[in-house]
Amino acid sequence: MNSKILNVIAEIEKAIVGKREVIEKILTAILANGHVLLDDVPGVGKTTMAVAISRSLGLEFGRVQFTPDVLPSDITGFSMYNKETGTLEYIRGAAAGVNLLLGDEINRTSSKTQSALLEAMEEGQVTVDGKTHTLKKPFIVIATQNNVGTAGTQLLPYAQLDRFLVKVSIGYPDHKSEMDVIRGRQTANPVENIVRVTSVEDVVCMQGEIAGITVRDSIIDYIARLAEQSRCHELLELGISPRGSLFINKMAKAMAYIKGRDYVICEDVQTVFIDVCAHRVLLSQEARGRRLTAGQVLGELLDVVAVPDGKMR
Repeated sequence: MNSKILNVIAEIEKAIVGKREVIEKILTAILANGHVLLDDVPGVGKTTMAVAISRSLGLEFGRVQFTPDVLPSDITGFSMYNKETGTLEYIRGAAAGVNLLLGDEINRTSSKTQSALLEAMEEGQVTVDGKTHTLKKPFIVIATQNNVGTAGTQLLPYAQLDRFLVKVSIGYPDHKSEMDVIRGRQTANPVENIVRVTSVEDVVCMQGEIAGITVRDSIIDYIARLAEQSRCHELLELGISPRGSLFINKMAKAMAYIKGRDYVICEDVQTVFIDVCAHRVLLSQEARGRRLTAGQVLGELLDVVAVPDGKMR
């Protein structure tokens, strides 16, 4: 594995114990210059994860706690009249001036405020009163939502979900890890002990290197066949879009980079496939009746679609 990434993971694991695979997935998405949706029950460390990652990568960190009264201007900023100059002055919102924005409980704010993130996530800019303001690079959103307690929540619009490169869950720790968590917080918060391993410039450089990772035509063909099969699958009403295919490719390149390779292999595609695609597909009525998850249906696709060497997974 990439030595610099190993050092970053070691720092994050000071605060997040026993979740190496999840950490790798989130780091992979960030290095792919994508946004992350953390969907899980309360109290498993979603916010701690975001803070730990920003500290270890040396990213400027910002946070907005989404509630029903948060306005779109709280995200994008607004214009205020300056008496001294006689002009409108731009007052920055939560998205401006940061590299990593944590949107806590994004499903507890209005659809209009959720949508205010769309331009920032997709274009790296916000527009206020007809004037465009470019955000810092990189600009990454890590949004959290709780999948229990639906009172006061709003489902994320499909267009908003589609902007997230991956949707992942942290999950409960195992017994030993939970003991370590309790033990490590007896006297202090371990997040405070995390040191910066990389800089903003390093992250941008790594993102550029990932863009140059080689993807053979056979791998591109494999990704396309997975997407095509999802669109005609009897258990899916809506399959993987072309944007989803692009994101699979993007995430697979970042996974190859983290693993220390300059080329993508089938295993990279298979590793990222469900995390990239599960929130982009819609289950059929039959699948819902059988209580299947999107991950289970997509896992079946990986089992039946032949890999480039003609062998099955």
